[in-house]
Amino acid sequence: MKILTVPVTPFQQNCRILVCTSSNKAAIVDPGGDAQKIVATLNEHELVPEAIWLTHGHLDHVGAADELAKAYNLDIIGPHIEEKFWFDALPQQAQMFGFAPRPAFWPTKWLSHGDTLTLGELSFEVRHCPGHTPGHVIFVEQTQKQVLVGDVIFKGSIGRTDFPRGDAPTLIASIKSQVLSLDDDFVILSGHGENTTVGHERATNPFISGRFG
Repeated sequence: MKILTVPVTPFQQNCRILVCTSSNKAAIVDPGGDAQKIVATLNEHELVPEAIWLTHGHLDHVGAADELAKAYNLDIIGPHIEEKFWFDALPQQAQMFGFAPRPAFWPTKWLSHGDTLTLGELSFEVRHCPGHTPGHVIFVEQTQKQVLVGDVIFKGSIGRTDFPRGDAPTLIASIKSQVLSLDDDFVILSGHGENTTVGHERATNPFISGRFG
């Protein structure tokens, strides 16, 4: 698997382009904005995406999804249906965060805990991780030990819980059951900032240890 990272929006959200190297099939994860920047990266690597996957409904993770879906005739897959209220509120999110006006749109398919997404020869397990938002999901690729976590956990930190329907104890429980249950050498690909590993966060993240949690 090859992973291309395209930082988008003023929030520097890590849009990830996943590529199955054996089939050259690609998926776009969390295209939060700057659609032309994402398209330029796809063109540079001669990739035609076959789907868009979303971890949650915050605008800086979904802002370019509808535009890219129309441009490439793609399905928008995920997150969990508990995120529907965030998609309903996309026009208000744009106003709140100072983005250009954005009409509401909705995924083609909602995801549930335990679902599987495939990309060429790659297989991703869907895990429901509420707390940052109620319908947040993560994508776990077991053979290459990669997990795309959106805004659940970051290097040395965790996702905010002060947005509507965020909940700190729920987020900590999600991290412990769904992220820390993975082996220490799993690479954590977060929605913002640097990559890290499960082992590094287990050992050093103060929010997980309970020091700040």
